[in-house]
Amino acid sequence: MSAPEVAIRTTDLTRRFGHFVAVDSVTLEVSRGEVFGLLGANGAGKTTLIRMLCGLLQPSDGRATVAGFDVATQPEEVKKRIGYMSQQFSLYDTLTVRENIQFYAGIYGLSWQQIREREQQILSTMGLEPYRDSLTAALPLGFKQRLALGCAILHEPPIVFLDEPTSGVDPKARRSFWDTIHEMAASGTTVVVTTHYMEEAEYCHRVSVMDEGKVIALGAPGELKQRLQRNTMREVFMALVLERIRHPDTKPANPESTR
Repeated sequence: MSAPEVAIRTTDLTRRFGHFVAVDSVTLEVSRGEVFGLLGANGAGKTTLIRMLCGLLQPSDGRATVAGFDVATQPEEVKKRIGYMSQQFSLYDTLTVRENIQFYAGIYGLSWQQIREREQQILSTMGLEPYRDSLTAALPLGFKQRLALGCAILHEPPIVFLDEPTSGVDPKARRSFWDTIHEMAASGTTVVVTTHYMEEAEYCHRVSVMDEGKVIALGAPGELKQRLQRNTMREVFMALVLERIRHPDTKPANPESTR
């Protein structure tokens, strides 16, 4: 059986802001079609890591490749092959749903024919057809979330980064959103998602648990729960953080050897 195709690889990836180390020597691999979670409290370094992987922020040290391109030396090539959904959704409230889709499709360089085809696909797939001519400002938060994801994947990128995509969204909308993520992964799209909702880690194929810029555990949720003898990922997270406080130099809990 052949090894899975690597979509993202980092080696000792580090980002400093002055004397503050936001991301500290992160090494990991993410496979094609994998739902990979970056789990941690606010300020753990998740967003900074994603911004480096998207080619939006230069690493201070280490190396990372996304879709085979170096994030430090080939950021424009990286950006062509990814979709990025930020915490604030990056939507224009004064535009309608269709106008937002058309605007982002134009930025991605789609032809008019492609725009019409992708617009209809996004409206249908994301359940936005009834809102197509509604101002984005008037949408319920869950539908804004769907629109933001639709705009991020208009150009059908092989890798998608979602930064705290379910923050502030009700539990039902979060579950629906994760169903969409798994559909994308099943079609071969690699999805990297940051979250501070511990229960969402259960929906990922693997998770990287971060604390103070460091990866303190890496593996499938079931493996981490079994290793630490905990019933939920919330309990796993608390156990890992407490262990890190007691023994700050302990190596990460990594049952898969980072692949």
